[in-house]
Amino acid sequence: MKLRILGTALDGGEPKQYASSYLVNDVLAIDAGCLGFWRSPDDQAGIRHILITHTHLDHIASLPMFIENAYRPGLESVTVYGLAETVEALQRHVFNDVIWPNFVKITVGGKPLVRLQPIKAGEPFPLAGLTVSAIRVDHIVPTCGFIVTDQTSTIIFGADSGPTQQLWEAAHGTPRPRAVVLEACFPNSMKELAQVSAHLTPEMFGAEVAKMPVVDRIIAVHLKEVFRKQVEQELALLGLPQLEIGVASREYEI
Repeated sequence: MKLRILGTALDGGEPKQYASSYLVNDVLAIDAGCLGFWRSPDDQAGIRHILITHTHLDHIASLPMFIENAYRPGLESVTVYGLAETVEALQRHVFNDVIWPNFVKITVGGKPLVRLQPIKAGEPFPLAGLTVSAIRVDHIVPTCGFIVTDQTSTIIFGADSGPTQQLWEAAHGTPRPRAVVLEACFPNSMKELAQVSAHLTPEMFGAEVAKMPVVDRIIAVHLKEVFRKQVEQELALLGLPQLEIGVASREYEI
């Protein structure tokens, strides 16, 4: 599988990831924090499926713009997948004719501009030539991580979460787990903030690694940019040979 971490801003030529979006095989998106600002509308139009981990703004901010960019009369509607609570929140708080036009009800040629598809945690389903499972994790709104599998490898996306268990139990039962994409938001000195906001510090990150199946790569993401250097240093002290810091705009072969 191919994995791309999308970037949101350039600072001295280095892309940053202030909002979260990932692409798998260039056709399946996970989260839409910055997806609608990625490349050109034609590039975006090749993506017809989006998995949403949860509805915090840094994971959905550019979703309306993406749907506008990706709309093509001859193509199937973009479909957005999420837990039932996530789908309901998008309908109520985003596509509500106040914050944004109701793209669910607006149809052209009998097709809505977007389809919102609720999914059930723990029930695998086929999507874009892959198999996807949503697993609930521990965050302050309903949130799921995703396990994405093809015939040769599996990537586990941890989403925003504090310490969790179900995701790792499910990951142990997947075929050929190759990579984990896991957040590390705050430095160890901010453990209290990490706990109340259901995020991880490097120390907590290391405890999650101990629960995982053995994988080739552990990619740390969602580092708060203002604390990035400190978090990177503390992650390095974990001494994990398979650990790397996720780089925005880089493509990974998993």
